[in-house]
Amino acid sequence: MPLALFAGWVVFLNAQQQRRGSQTAAVETLDNVVNRLASEISLQLEIAETLAASATLDKPDLDAFYREATRINEARLLWQTIQLVDPDGNQVLDVSRPLGDGMRVIADRENFEQILKTRKPAIGGIGPRSPLTGKRVVAVRAPVERDGQLRFVLTVALVPDAINQILKSAGAPAGWVGFVVDAKGNIVARTFGEQSELGQSASATVREAIASAPEGSYVKTTPAGDQVDSIYKVIPETSGWSVHFGIPTQELNGPVQRSAMFLAGGGVLSFVLALTLAWYTIRDISLRRREQEAQAALALSASEERRRLTIDAADLGVFSWDFTTREALVSPRAREMLQIEGSRSDGDMSLPVERMLSSIDPADQQKFEASLLSCRSGNVAIADFRTAPPHGRWLRASGRLSRLDENNLDVVYGVILDIDETKRAELERQQLLRRLSEAEENERRRIARELHDQIGQTVTGLLLGLKGLEPFFGASQKRKLGLEKLNWLQGLARGIGRDIHQVAADLRPTALDDLGLYKALEAFCAEIQRRFGMSVDFQPLGKRDRLGQDVEIAAYRAVQEAVNNVVKHARARNVSVVIDRRATELRIVVEDDGNGFDLKGFSRSDGRHAKLGLSVIEERLTLLGGSLAIESEPGHGTSLFMRIPLPVEEMGYVPDPDHVD
Repeated sequence: MPLALFAGWVVFLNAQQQRRGSQTAAVETLDNVVNRLASEISLQLEIAETLAASATLDKPDLDAFYREATRINEARLLWQTIQLVDPDGNQVLDVSRPLGDGMRVIADRENFEQILKTRKPAIGGIGPRSPLTGKRVVAVRAPVERDGQLRFVLTVALVPDAINQILKSAGAPAGWVGFVVDAKGNIVARTFGEQSELGQSASATVREAIASAPEGSYVKTTPAGDQVDSIYKVIPETSGWSVHFGIPTQELNGPVQRSAMFLAGGGVLSFVLALTLAWYTIRDISLRRREQEAQAALALSASEERRRLTIDAADLGVFSWDFTTREALVSPRAREMLQIEGSRSDGDMSLPVERMLSSIDPADQQKFEASLLSCRSGNVAIADFRTAPPHGRWLRASGRLSRLDENNLDVVYGVILDIDETKRAELERQQLLRRLSEAEENERRRIARELHDQIGQTVTGLLLGLKGLEPFFGASQKRKLGLEKLNWLQGLARGIGRDIHQVAADLRPTALDDLGLYKALEAFCAEIQRRFGMSVDFQPLGKRDRLGQDVEIAAYRAVQEAVNNVVKHARARNVSVVIDRRATELRIVVEDDGNGFDLKGFSRSDGRHAKLGLSVIEERLTLLGGSLAIESEPGHGTSLFMRIPLPVEEMGYVPDPDHVD
């Protein structure tokens, strides 16, 4: 089938090429004829102009000119006669009649008037038949001027046979029609039928084409009803003569039509073959499709069975959530987890989303729906929630858009997992950690007070006792030596006192209990700068009201651990601590310009940080629902971003009941 179409297309292209070749040949023939006619007419005009310059017309000597013109006319076979006409249009001389024979008024008056106006040689149109010879002639005229005055107009009557010969010898193929039309639209020469057509007016189509452009093409219909494609061109220096060649349309389009028919036949045959092949192909595809559908149905049934077994084995509930229809399709296990009463059918049940939300604790409903809504942005929804009282079991829902139709942003598919035991264990763990943290802080406070109140007072008493021994030493050399040792012991006791005070301050700064978080951090940063010589910039933002005790202790310990890590490991010169109090949360940023580290080397598989100090900070923040984010790169320092939520009930300061001023 493709070969048949290709062969037909090649034949059609060849026919088109032949048609273009015929048109090109016609144009070449036309140009050849136009050039030869232009050359021949130019030659006749030059001869007439030369004869008009004869010396016999200077006086004028008509007898001498008559003899000279007669001799030249007899030598030119295509010249019918030579005439001399005065400016009024009357014949003065005609070599076809005796000199002095009666005067006659000339024909083709328009061409004669043109000579009088332009004073240049020109060729006129074809004239009427001569009553003597019965022939039509073409007038070639040249002005006879002497001393700037027009004396006569020389007229040469030219027989059109020369033009006919040029047309016939142009080499046009048989069947082509060539003809020459003068400026008036009359036929001057023709390749055949010239005797009946000479002097006749050309068709209106020919005259309209000549009037529209000096060259071009047109289509005309012959009196016999045949259509002809014609091309034409105006002959230069002829005042509007033109050459025309007509090619029968049937001869020009015949190869194209035959190739088109061949191509159409090939196309019909190819179409029939294609239909037959398509029928067999469709039947084969239909049979295969039925087999594939049957296999797919079996595979789908098996896959659905495996899915149900997997879901049942994993103890999962399945649901779909449609945001457009506000309908939820819930599996039996999911209904059991959510404690939704209804039909005991084993199949999935369609419920309004409000009915499904009503089975969730009111405090978690908005969080659950917002989590599912985030799936429309391409996220995976994970939400932990409690069922409605009185059961209050902890469940976890995971959802996402369908993988089969990712353009559908209205339906979320999810599973529900029972995490009640895990969640309660996690809550118990957090409560235990919180109690441990509280116990640690209480123990720190107790040890700090013991150091300050007991050991500190003992050291103070030691200093006072040593001070009281000074009067017992005299001025002798041994006594001076004993006094120096006493002074050394006093200095040592004072150093022990400062160290005990510093340890007590590190364990539990009194400023944290007495003055609050901001003053405690300000004092801590100043002490670090004094002790270790690095620049510590502390910048508090927002309100400086007292916060809840848990929040203040967690924030202080987190900053303390972060700055101590910088002192121990970072080798930094500058540290910045920013604490930003906002409406619903407390944000803390600790930055340094130290060594930094590779985050990948300090992360465990569960996402927590393996470095002990960072792990302690993260644990303290997690107990309050906060978070820790770290940015670090070797050689470019480290930035810690801490966030602690501020519950409404903890927005004000609650004093420590165990604190004693």
